[in-house]
Amino acid sequence: MAAPISVTSQTAAAAPAGAEAPNYTPALASLTVLFFMMGFITCLNDILIPYLKAIFSLTYTQANLINLCFFGAYFVMGIPAGRLVQRVGYKGGMLTGFLIAALGSFLFYPAADSRSYGLFLGALFVLATGVVLLQVAGNPYVAILGPAQSAPARLTLTQAFNSLGTTVAPLLGSALILNNLPDLDTAASAAAIDVKAVQTPYLAIGGVLVLISLLLAMLKLPKITHAQAENEDLSRRAYHYRHLVFGVVAIFAYVGGEVAIGSHIVNYLHLPDVMSLSPKMAGDKVAWYWGGAMVGRFMGAYLLNKFNPGRLLAFNALGAVLLVLLSVSTTGALAMWSLLAVGLMNSIMFATIFTLAVRDLGRNTEEASGLLNVGIVGGAIIPLLFGMVADSSGLRWAFILPVLCYAYITWYGLKGHRPAVA
Repeated sequence: MAAPISVTSQTAAAAPAGAEAPNYTPALASLTVLFFMMGFITCLNDILIPYLKAIFSLTYTQANLINLCFFGAYFVMGIPAGRLVQRVGYKGGMLTGFLIAALGSFLFYPAADSRSYGLFLGALFVLATGVVLLQVAGNPYVAILGPAQSAPARLTLTQAFNSLGTTVAPLLGSALILNNLPDLDTAASAAAIDVKAVQTPYLAIGGVLVLISLLLAMLKLPKITHAQAENEDLSRRAYHYRHLVFGVVAIFAYVGGEVAIGSHIVNYLHLPDVMSLSPKMAGDKVAWYWGGAMVGRFMGAYLLNKFNPGRLLAFNALGAVLLVLLSVSTTGALAMWSLLAVGLMNSIMFATIFTLAVRDLGRNTEEASGLLNVGIVGGAIIPLLFGMVADSSGLRWAFILPVLCYAYITWYGLKGHRPAVA
């Protein structure tokens, strides 16, 4: 999934006349590691879901509790994380986030050893709490780390590195975790699954996160002073703006649709009337879905300067609707590649929705950013509903939920994003 962006109304203070402009390049370069790891950890859930579904013989609904725990952390921990970052600063927030995420990764070892699904979910929530802190601290820091006019380019670039993480994770995860997984239809083999397949990767992830935190602690990041907004109407709150409220729903729909599709690609490609792929081969294909988002973001950085953002958002969302409908109504390679191509359509959605939603909000931009981040809980709720439909009516029918999500985003791009006060 794409990394959530928190844009504030604060901008870095201009350098005094005659003074040399600060060089933010080293700090931004180091932050690309943060965004890569956030994408890597988030997308590894797409590999974890089929693994735990097999090891615990879970239904689709039960398996999607993974997404509920992970993305539900944004809803539960988002506001506390924001308050912590206000107290300890951006760097302190990022350091804390890396350490909490490392702790969550290490907890996967006892969870796998005990073969307890509840412990897995608990470890995942701790891991997700760390990621939430990284999002809350890292994204606004990137947004203000340099001239305001170049903020969109910086955010797009960091999202591209986030997408690199989401592209690498399925390839590495399928090789280490799904490679020796028995046939997904063979429930009787669940007890024989080697739990070390999940223990070792998450121990390694925890170690890397600790190492990154140590390097970050030694790194001297620029201290930012903020320009305060003046002469603004203090009677209006962020939720008084309808285009923001509609934008929160659009973020909810986007993250929910993207995660619901990505989390079930392995099982979908395993269907006999699609490709009958093994877990390992299907896991490798997930990289195409997230890789399409990475390519699309590099393209989008150029196209968004040439075309109306709302119309381009509507075009991509409508394209996603058509591709999902094409996939579920066909079989074989066409069904596979049309679904994987939805990743390309997803590429610009988050950043564009976010930008349109906070337009003209002035001092309310920070509050609006918090509300939009709460919308990320769609990644918990939509996949859970997806699993319920898949259990009751079949996996193909469940894809009607992402179709409805993208249909709403199409409307938002055409009309819903236009600024208006409720």
